[in-house]
Amino acid sequence: MDLCFLDKLKDQPFYLLPLLILGSLTALKFSFALLQWVYVNFLRQGKNLKKYGSWAVVTGATDGIGKGFAFQLARKGINLVIVGRNPDKLKEVSDSITAKYGKVEVKTVVVDFSGDIDSGVTRIKETIEGLDVGVLINNVGVSYPYARFFHEVDAELLRNLIKVNVEGTTKVTQAVLPVMLKRKKGAIVNIGSGAAIVIPSDPLYAVYAATKA
Repeated sequence: MDLCFLDKLKDQPFYLLPLLILGSLTALKFSFALLQWVYVNFLRQGKNLKKYGSWAVVTGATDGIGKGFAFQLARKGINLVIVGRNPDKLKEVSDSITAKYGKVEVKTVVVDFSGDIDSGVTRIKETIEGLDVGVLINNVGVSYPYARFFHEVDAELLRNLIKVNVEGTTKVTQAVLPVMLKRKKGAIVNIGSGAAIVIPSDPLYAVYAATKA
């Protein structure tokens, strides 16, 4: 049967073989990427994050993904420094975590990343002083209130996108990283967005996609 296939292939146009090879390589690459994705997301064992340190810093921890990270870290017995702009929500999340995971210690830091970032970062530094922070989750971020083209992005929105998503993440990392370097271990997770990957240069969220790449 193999010989029959080769004989038939010889009778085909000369350009068919390169196309067949290219198609096979593409299919192989896609299959490998799919298997790797399945392994990473469903089969690979999770890391023991406590080996990095007994404390974690989570920004944007009062809602959504950040709140989810905070609860998952607490479930693993990691103490938390949660950062957000709303003190009432911070207290609510802190109380919920303490009630559910009694042995976990939670500290809160109020920071409005669209406002005075430097003062907020100073408060973070003061809060983590003396703590063995091993994990940093840079989750804080803002997006468009609604989809719009690049030329429709006003100056205030542009400023907030860059200030919160880029400057905020960068300065928090600068504040926490020295603690990790001193102990020679740590993990930093920067939360991106599918807008920068699934749909490259998302035309209706271009600036947001760039700040979350």
